[in-house]
Amino acid sequence: MASETVVRKIEKLRKEIHYHSYLYYVKDQPEITDYEFDKLYRELVDLEKEYPELITSDSPTQRVGGKATDDFDKVKFKKPMLSLSNAFNAEELHDFHRRVTGGLGDAKVEYITELKIDGLSMNLVYENGRFVQGLTRGDGKVGEDVTANVKTIKTIPLFIENAPKYMEVRGEVYMPRQSFIRLNKARDESGDMPFANCRNAAAGSLRQLDPQVTAGRNLDFFAYGLGSIEGMEITSQAQLLAQLERFHFHVNPHYKKWNSIEEVIQEVNQWQDSRRTLEYDTDGLVIKVSDFAQQERLGATGKDPKWAIAYKYPPEEAVTKVERIVVTMGRTGVLTPSADLVPVRLAGTVVKRATLHNMDFIREKDIRIGDTVRIYKAGEIIPEVAAVEKDKRNGSETPFEMPTQCPICNSTVARIEGEAAYRCVNPTCGGVVREKLIHYASRNAMNIEGMGPSVIDSLLAYELVKDPADLYTLKGEDIAQIERMGEKSSNNLVASIASSKTRGLAKLLFGLGIRYLGEKGAELLAATYQNIESIMQAEQDSLLQVEGIGQVIAESVHQYFHDEKNIDLINRLQRAGVVTEEVKEIQLGGAFNGEMVVLTGKLSSIGRKAAGERIKQLGGQVQSAVTNSTTLVVAGQDAGSKLTKAREKGIMIIDESTFMVRAGLIDARNTSVE
Repeated sequence: MASETVVRKIEKLRKEIHYHSYLYYVKDQPEITDYEFDKLYRELVDLEKEYPELITSDSPTQRVGGKATDDFDKVKFKKPMLSLSNAFNAEELHDFHRRVTGGLGDAKVEYITELKIDGLSMNLVYENGRFVQGLTRGDGKVGEDVTANVKTIKTIPLFIENAPKYMEVRGEVYMPRQSFIRLNKARDESGDMPFANCRNAAAGSLRQLDPQVTAGRNLDFFAYGLGSIEGMEITSQAQLLAQLERFHFHVNPHYKKWNSIEEVIQEVNQWQDSRRTLEYDTDGLVIKVSDFAQQERLGATGKDPKWAIAYKYPPEEAVTKVERIVVTMGRTGVLTPSADLVPVRLAGTVVKRATLHNMDFIREKDIRIGDTVRIYKAGEIIPEVAAVEKDKRNGSETPFEMPTQCPICNSTVARIEGEAAYRCVNPTCGGVVREKLIHYASRNAMNIEGMGPSVIDSLLAYELVKDPADLYTLKGEDIAQIERMGEKSSNNLVASIASSKTRGLAKLLFGLGIRYLGEKGAELLAATYQNIESIMQAEQDSLLQVEGIGQVIAESVHQYFHDEKNIDLINRLQRAGVVTEEVKEIQLGGAFNGEMVVLTGKLSSIGRKAAGERIKQLGGQVQSAVTNSTTLVVAGQDAGSKLTKAREKGIMIIDESTFMVRAGLIDARNTSVE
């Protein structure tokens, strides 16, 4: 039986974790380190294991819970989720305004504009502040219960303080563009058909039968409306959005109030191009009468409110021709076809190539060499073929077939049963080795500054490396023999390689390129097992116990660490001094313990992101601007106003060389301190 002290402790931990999750995921303004957050979370997990009778559905530990289901229950809404009528030009917005003013007479109208997020509409039900149900829009009257999957979205609060007795919060579940790109890349490599756009990816992820799959998709949520509510009076859309923020919902920050339709039209025009700079897809703006009493007077048609309208931007496409279809290789040996196009301008850039994903995609759309095609940018970033204009064919078009031999090593190309992907069967294929090295050195993996594809090509051409472990045996004179690689560039690259040794277990696991294991999965494994030996010794059933690790990932990780070649690679990396343990955020007594550090200018040996990570590992905190609390500035090449401000305030300044020594990344050499 749990004591009152234990109950209060658990409640306090939940409250703290909810608060810090909100600061981290919604506000992007964390007050504590990841390490401190993990300690709070682990303490709650341990207490709930000891006292399982105290586990509640709104506990932070229950974001991914339950088993995979066979289907989704259908639930009728208390208040229908209406659709919006559309406008496509300024005149139609003027017509909307005339209807509004005609319905309200002489009353003053205030409009609110909100970005129309291209995702999946969602209805969240809260009872006494506790999240109890998540429903898709369905047909507007009946939705599907996807509660278990909704709980995996970290920007959706599981408990709201000072909430009304009953409340339905409505909004949009969406997938950020970079998450969409990573997901489609992983689907390409695993032989699955890619998602067409961010909206389809969000919908497909939310309707997964296994919540753990949804949890790995990095979905997000913007709140913008209410369904039914009991126990709170809200009088306008402006007040509602402000209240939703106070309830710790993620509210899109780009909403604005306007007093005229002319101002609304200016806002619509402003977002025509600038929406492409966002991290998520939008397909228009929603214009609403802000006052709820006026909304009530205007009413609705059978399916659309008369007080709101969606301005829809036309999809931007371009027409061009497929000149040839080429094949490139990924780090797992997958051959990916792409179309070389007659250059055409699309969404602000000149497009010369579009991804074709795999042979199933090519056959489904019947894409041939010489075809006239319409292209668009998936996620506003990746050029993709939308459709073939078959009426423009003249008979000269040529169907494409995947090569039967690898274009790199001439080994057999095979299609594994049940997959769409074709792969080179040779594990030592030069193309595979190249892509694995590029991935290992990439920013989100070991982040080896200055080691891009061209440098890796040179290292391979000079037969200096064959795998990641070889990188740590390189000396400056080895690299200097490469054309256009002088002594300074060679030494910088060696220093950058050396600095990557301390990235820690999560970065290393991701950098190894284990099939199906992404960044998040690598972080989960690192946090659970703490060192690579424990992962290598773990049985598949043990791996499956890690929250967020599913069957496919567990099988792949287990197979990887039972391959003799991979075991040998890990041993060589360890002998080279690569850290194979989880790196803690705070190391008491570390070289930067208690320091508030600002990085400015170009750090050629390590890069600012990696430098920031090292500072945190050694007990410091990184600031974005020089303030009165700043204690240290690291100044790289071409440092600007931050360096000037630091000098004015008398703050200690060190150069890059001094930083590298203090961070333990190189031996002491010529350094300077201001």
